[in-house]
Amino acid sequence: MGFFLETLFGGLMVGMLYSLIAIGFVLIYKASGVFNFAQGAMVLFAALAMARFSEWFPLWFGFQSLILANILAFIAAMAVMIVVAWLIERLALSKLVNQEGITLLMATLGIAYFLDGVGQTIFGTTSTRSTSAYPRNR
Repeated sequence: MGFFLETLFGGLMVGMLYSLIAIGFVLIYKASGVFNFAQGAMVLFAALAMARFSEWFPLWFGFQSLILANILAFIAAMAVMIVVAWLIERLALSKLVNQEGITLLMATLGIAYFLDGVGQTIFGTTSTRSTSAYPRNR
């Protein structure tokens, strides 16, 4: 029964994440008329930031609570993404208003590759031990 519940909740969470990403694609496309390929890279950047912050914060601040670490990591990752999104809009996308669609498409592809590289450089991509909410006693 535990495996079923873990699979059920995991599937629901992944489905909700996919639906939020799809809604974001639709909103951006309807607002700008361009399919923004950088959105997936922004999700990856935020996920890498949150994963590393939840690992680094207990080491930096000396507490043991995983719940507190994840809450603080979520807040910090959100703050980082607000700054990153604002910089992308101000430095790149605002300069491309009223340009051809292919220009905007290529700009978002370039932003996506840039964010992938910067995110992996800053936060790394090495695997770490998972602290799952569902302990496995097998």
